[in-house]
Amino acid sequence: MNKLTAQQDAYGAGMDDYMRGKPSYEIVERDDGFFAVSGGPMFYFKDYPDWPDFQREAISLARGRVLDVGCGAGRVALYLQRRGMDVTGIDNSPLAIAVCKARGVKKARVMSVTQLSRRLGVFDTIVMYGNNFGLLGGFRRARWLLRRFHGMTSLAGRIIAESTDPYRGRGKPDPCHLAYHRFNRRRGRMGGQLRIRIRYRRYATPWFDYLLASKKEVARIVRGTGWRIARFFDSQGPHYVAVLEKEGRK
Repeated sequence: MNKLTAQQDAYGAGMDDYMRGKPSYEIVERDDGFFAVSGGPMFYFKDYPDWPDFQREAISLARGRVLDVGCGAGRVALYLQRRGMDVTGIDNSPLAIAVCKARGVKKARVMSVTQLSRRLGVFDTIVMYGNNFGLLGGFRRARWLLRRFHGMTSLAGRIIAESTDPYRGRGKPDPCHLAYHRFNRRRGRMGGQLRIRIRYRRYATPWFDYLLASKKEVARIVRGTGWRIARFFDSQGPHYVAVLEKEGRK
């Protein structure tokens, strides 16, 4: 999904309202008709002490020059800046980038994940928090983007990416989600490859693919891209962070 127009920027409009103290929310609509209210703007503004343990533990591995992919309201970039790190945040939402800058993020650019290339520079760490491994979209695009990330990172490059296992949950599996996994597989997609759009008030993003993947699926995606899984940081639920490092790195 490329740069959002003003009418498409549902995600950023909700964040902008939240920053200004107005009531705000975020609705996720799926292509099978399912919709839900997400954690929303409040989540994007959380300070480091309020992050879940697995996120706080994993971010300790960030080093050098950092690229924050899908930076949202800048919570990761601001934390790493305070640690003295050189951080660049990118997001396809112009309003999200405006919010980042208003909150003090020094380097923030309107850019989609598919526009990333070595022209932006060489990074030591790529962070994809807030389930933003999902921005890789699907199996083929994820492998293509991981190879691109390989070319724009240093020899000791590292990816710290959060995802959600769509097949795990607390309690009994939701029949609505199970049916969607089957629906996806019938059309040749990964079970957790969502086709969604974000809505807020009269704003609506275009439809886009957003991937939720199990650890086994992440391992299958990563194989042969020049990356390897170094470790996982687990939560008590289906959320986790995968740390990828370059193959051959000692």
